[in-house]
Amino acid sequence: MLAVGPGAVEMSVDWEKSCRMKILSWNINGIRATRVGLKEILDSLDADIICLQETKVTRDLLDEPTAIIEGYNSYFSFSRARSGYSGVATFCKNHAIPHAAEEGLSGQLTSQKGSVGCYGNTEEFSEEELISLDQEGRTVITQHRILTSDNKEDTLTVINVYCPRADPEKPERKTYKLRFYSLLQIRAEAILRNGGHVIILGDVNTSHKPVDHCDPDDLEAFAENPGRQWLDQFLGDPAAPKTSDGNPPEEGLFLDTFRYFHPTQKNAFTCWHSASGARQTNYGTRIDYILGDRSLVETEFMESVIMPEVEGSDHCPVKGFMKCRAVAADRCPLLCTKYLPEFAGRQQKLSQFFVVKNKDFSGVETMGLSSSQSSTEGSEQASTRKRTQEKVNETIRKKNKVNGKSGKGNLLDFFRPAAQKATATQPQTNTAKLEPEKELPKGTEDHLLVSQKPNQQQAAFWKTLLKGPPPPPNCKGHGEPCVLRTVKKAGPNCGRQFYVCARPDGHSSNPQARCNFFLWVNKKNGMEG
Repeated sequence: MLAVGPGAVEMSVDWEKSCRMKILSWNINGIRATRVGLKEILDSLDADIICLQETKVTRDLLDEPTAIIEGYNSYFSFSRARSGYSGVATFCKNHAIPHAAEEGLSGQLTSQKGSVGCYGNTEEFSEEELISLDQEGRTVITQHRILTSDNKEDTLTVINVYCPRADPEKPERKTYKLRFYSLLQIRAEAILRNGGHVIILGDVNTSHKPVDHCDPDDLEAFAENPGRQWLDQFLGDPAAPKTSDGNPPEEGLFLDTFRYFHPTQKNAFTCWHSASGARQTNYGTRIDYILGDRSLVETEFMESVIMPEVEGSDHCPVKGFMKCRAVAADRCPLLCTKYLPEFAGRQQKLSQFFVVKNKDFSGVETMGLSSSQSSTEGSEQASTRKRTQEKVNETIRKKNKVNGKSGKGNLLDFFRPAAQKATATQPQTNTAKLEPEKELPKGTEDHLLVSQKPNQQQAAFWKTLLKGPPPPPNCKGHGEPCVLRTVKKAGPNCGRQFYVCARPDGHSSNPQARCNFFLWVNKKNGMEG
């Protein structure tokens, strides 16, 4: 059944049949690391507009099977700061071709026609800061024509975004994240005020409310997080009353579509820590959103869901269902990847930068000699090549006559028993037959077999010397063998190893989750009490 949120209209169980447009967001955690083909993945996600984050592909690594998908038109933003980092991509079905597309939020990366425009007031940012905020390939904007549920044509702008993560050990990244949020809000609200509808979807990298986090701990400190404070003022309350003139409130122009339909649903997470196996216990956070302007959510959205059953990343997709229908543009905007020179057949080849060399019938390169030069010098070149080839052939024949006893030993000879070495030095023709009168004395065969076995005393000595790692201890919570971990975080304990419970991470009240067993590894005896 469809969940009913504030202001929503109750619908029948076959509501999905009346859905005319689906939009999806997924942090794919590497677009080239998928186990199956990208087209198969896109088709299985079953959406008209699919927005992917953390593609981890730069333009030099983008191949045609990833960029050009049958039935789709794609738009990429690449990181210019680091290779294999960040990046977003929007794939639109051919019946939802946008009429405009743009990379970035600031407009600094826009140099072609067909951009979206409406950049808002960015005077608080320097030009260098605007360029920096778009250098990591975190935004693609596509603008579509739609036919609303009441058959009116309108504009829908889709902002596919991968917001930065605030690394606690790098204060500058916290500032970078908050400045990115500010620029995102300025751009989204500017487009909205220009007319039409706006959807912001992607990995926002902040869980909004305590219900969106598996273990919020101190609620007061939780709410004081700067990212959550930004979401508080950016998002509106679905139950907020309208103004006296019947218009929506001016504060909080966007709504969280999932919480609009599922305001109190618990354990609805979109991201889990893969290394600790937290997905098995659903110990995660909800940081992936579909945010729409209030009018669009209230009139056109039918449902917004989380898809935890879709694996392949540390995130799962989120999907929105709408009553409006996309109207395809006549042609793709210039940002479309099919127009890139390497995929449009206009890529210059490396050979164009070099002088073309001619080759004669013998494979020898010439530099375009004139006919007179080639006729007078041809015979001399041919005789020279003939004499050179004869010398080479003579050298090869001499080398082939060299006996195997060249003075260089075989590495295997050092590991053969003495009896085998003596046999190996004899010519093969002499070992092909063994005369009857030269049979080995009785018992010699047993002696050779014994000599070929490894020395048992030496083997025992090395086993005592190289004991290998000790068996892991059992955790106290479950009595099961622990796993060995290594501290990777910079600090005094970096590189040290420790044992912890092998079960997946989870809430302390979950008996199936990891217990609190912890034991440092001692270099002398392997354990430390």
